[in-house]
Amino acid sequence: QIKLEESGGGSVQAGGSLTLECAASEYIYGDYCMGWFRRIPGKERERVAAIDGEGRTQYTDSVKGRFTISIENAKKTLRLQMNSLKPEDSAMYYCADERGCMSPSYLSVYSVWYWGQGTQVAVSS
Repeated sequence: QIKLEESGGGSVQAGGSLTLECAASEYIYGDYCMGWFRRIPGKERERVAAIDGEGRTQYTDSVKGRFTISIENAKKTLRLQMNSLKPEDSAMYYCADERGCMSPSYLSVYSVWYWGQGTQVAVSS
């Protein structure tokens, strides 16, 4: 059982930046995908960004050019650098892990093996 713990959420004004981090309880290796999802109350959880073991990345259109996902295996940490934040980015952000995943595009709410508890991001206009 891998445990994931997010940190780095908070409140920021539009145009600002935040860096989310997800600390894994075990080293990340092999065929895997990790990613960030977000959920706005009343809406379904959506994938924001994903990365696989080969370093391939995938982003939802609304964050392309503003968010960057990265992974630091030595520290068992997944990061999401969020720049030029907009009020519509406000949500609960969740770290996710799927074992045996072959492409970041395949990571979905139905394929995730492990979820973090979430960290709240609030962007004011």
